[in-house]
Amino acid sequence: MNVQTVTQAYPRKSKLVWLWGIIPLVLLFAILYLITRLGTGITSESVAPIEVLNVQKIVLNDEGFKINVLNSGPEDVTIAQVVVNDAFWNASFDPSPTIGRLSQSVVSIPYAWVAGDPYEIRFITTNGLIFVGDVPVAMKSPEPGAKLFGEYALIGFYVGIVPVGLGLLWFPFLRRFSDKGMQAVLALTVGLLFFLVIDTFQEGFELGAEAPGVFQGSGLVWFGALLSFLMLLAIDQANERKGSESGRRVAFKIAGGIGLHNLGEGLAIGAAFSSGEAALGTFLIIGFTLHNITEGIGIASPLLKEQPTWRTFLCLACLAGGPAIIGTWAGGFVFNDTLAALFFGIGAGAIVQVMYVIGKMIVREARKYGTPAISWLNFGGLTLGIVLMYATALLVKF
Repeated sequence: MNVQTVTQAYPRKSKLVWLWGIIPLVLLFAILYLITRLGTGITSESVAPIEVLNVQKIVLNDEGFKINVLNSGPEDVTIAQVVVNDAFWNASFDPSPTIGRLSQSVVSIPYAWVAGDPYEIRFITTNGLIFVGDVPVAMKSPEPGAKLFGEYALIGFYVGIVPVGLGLLWFPFLRRFSDKGMQAVLALTVGLLFFLVIDTFQEGFELGAEAPGVFQGSGLVWFGALLSFLMLLAIDQANERKGSESGRRVAFKIAGGIGLHNLGEGLAIGAAFSSGEAALGTFLIIGFTLHNITEGIGIASPLLKEQPTWRTFLCLACLAGGPAIIGTWAGGFVFNDTLAALFFGIGAGAIVQVMYVIGKMIVREARKYGTPAISWLNFGGLTLGIVLMYATALLVKF
């Protein structure tokens, strides 16, 4: 049968040709339905029950403990007993002690906890498996309200917008550099972003490891990074057809990528205060504020040959630092390891794409002035950027 015969047998413009796109899907779902209803034909039983229970969040209030648990395993899980510090304790369940796959339940334990004491809460299932949630230091959980929202917003303002804005104040000084010096400043920006992307990936993988295994937390980091990188690259290619990349546009891209990174910093601070670790939260505020001032230099570097207004700098400071406020709210009230890992991945991909754009700017400027793109001066700027970020990061490692 030749190609012409096949074409005649299955005409492309037939009104029924769309059925050939639906029939395989219908048959696939029919097979899956039969497998779920009739089984696979294998009658052997599992050696051990497959149960996975993740403790999502522990809230301490005047009534005791309120704990969100998630069933991320393939089977229903029924909590039979609750143990608090080796003592069996009564508990109520909303909606039920039996939790379906990918479903949640809120466990309320009436317990007179003592501030400052550690607690270990264990859940024993009907199959005898034990899942543990820890409270390192007991402290009443903050309750959402206008006052607390304002306090968290102020923290994000200190950590994000203020240091980035202070870094942007170096713009008049940076403009005094020669053409080679401006290339070195761009290379310094690549160094700053290089450290940030490594740090963002690391934070994302740590959160991905804490997320329920069914959600593939580490994979979400890679997926978010790849998709954000390719999306921004596609947008850039569409813009290149309209004209060359302006320094202002690149500055906003840098601010956007850094903003996603600062969102993660806000998550860390909010989670620290939410878990009662106020000393750690204060330490993070001071460290991140000092660390983020160098980000303003990187944002300002593509603008050195342009005439930006004060409104431009204000928008850049808000774009890069504002997400720290959102991150602090999210970390303090609704922190989720899975979504945080995805956000870190998206941020890492955005930063990598910005590094690529700045690299092209350095090459273009080098060709314009007949200087090597990889010179000792540019290498020194790149190294200085990494060293600066590394030195200030030492203030927030714990």
